[in-house]
Amino acid sequence: MRKQKVVYVLRRDPEYKGKMVTAKRELSFGIQLASRLFIDQMTFAFNKERLDKQINEAIDSGDRDEFNRLSVEYQPYTWE
Repeated sequence: MRKQKVVYVLRRDPEYKGKMVTAKRELSFGIQLASRLFIDQMTFAFNKERLDKQINEAIDSGDRDEFNRLSVEYQPYTWE
C-alpha cells in the first residue's frame, strides 16, 4: 500500500503577520492494515448473514430455483 500523507495547516493569530506553520502526519502501516482487515471482516459477515436470510426465505417459500441460485453464491462462504 502506498503511504497516505495528511498535511495540516495551522494558522496563528492575525498578529503573526500571515505566516503559517505546516505539520505532516503519516498513517502507520499497522493502522492501515488493521482497518482494512476490519472492513473486510465486517463486509464478509454482512454478506454471509444476508445470504443466510435469503436462503432461509427461499426454503420457507419452497422456491427451489431461488435456493439453487443462492446456494451457488453461498459456496465461497463455506470454505473457512
